[in-house]
Amino acid sequence: MKVADGVEMLELSAVVMGEQNVVNPTLIWDDVEVILVDTGFPGQLPKIRAAMEKAGMPFGRIGKIIFTHHDIDHVGGMPAVLQDLPQKPEVLAHEVEKPYIQGELPSVKLTPERMALIDSQLVSLPEEQRLVMKKVFENFRDLKVGVDRTFTDGEELPYCGGIIVVHTPGHTPGHTCLYLKRSKTLIAGDSLFVTGGLLVPAPQFINHDSETALKSLKKLTLFDIDTVICYHGGLYRDNPGRCIAELAG
Repeated sequence: MKVADGVEMLELSAVVMGEQNVVNPTLIWDDVEVILVDTGFPGQLPKIRAAMEKAGMPFGRIGKIIFTHHDIDHVGGMPAVLQDLPQKPEVLAHEVEKPYIQGELPSVKLTPERMALIDSQLVSLPEEQRLVMKKVFENFRDLKVGVDRTFTDGEELPYCGGIIVVHTPGHTPGHTCLYLKRSKTLIAGDSLFVTGGLLVPAPQFINHDSETALKSLKKLTLFDIDTVICYHGGLYRDNPGRCIAELAG
């Protein structure tokens, strides 16, 4: 879905834990750079390719990949993307999130308790689906993606009209939102969701630290935002600045 000139929200469907889901990586480009923000679940490469072709951008032109954070639906598709690109893209992430993405630190959320909960939920699935999902999570725990460049809170990346880094910890320690200056678009990652047409904070049960995640929303009130791209829920354009200010308290 076109958001603005040089900004496309990709809509990738997936069946997760027996339920249909849609995740929304973002494609950003200009005459010099083509950047993919997050890479979806494992197995979604064909859908990334198809969505990019629909937007008129060849998959092979991706030169940079930015991760908002280390979660299976954001970094899980990276091995396939790397394997299929004709050249290795530069990979960027927040300095706090880098060791998780690179596998130097274990996921803060895939704790033994969380894995036990996931296992209990998998029991209700048909055996074939259960085995597939179990394998996906096992592979994710072993996933290691090299980060070529790190960024810090407030840094402006000199691409596509300027991309401002907003460190919004809570969902994960190094979770990052990206503000696209040219189009006044906020790529919210998992800091915000669109649910029932409303912009809401991420559900507490998926956060590493929900109190910190809510406090992080105050940083977003400093920006003039016309559009929010939520990884879960899609676009929100109904006075997002006012809505974020209300959520942040």
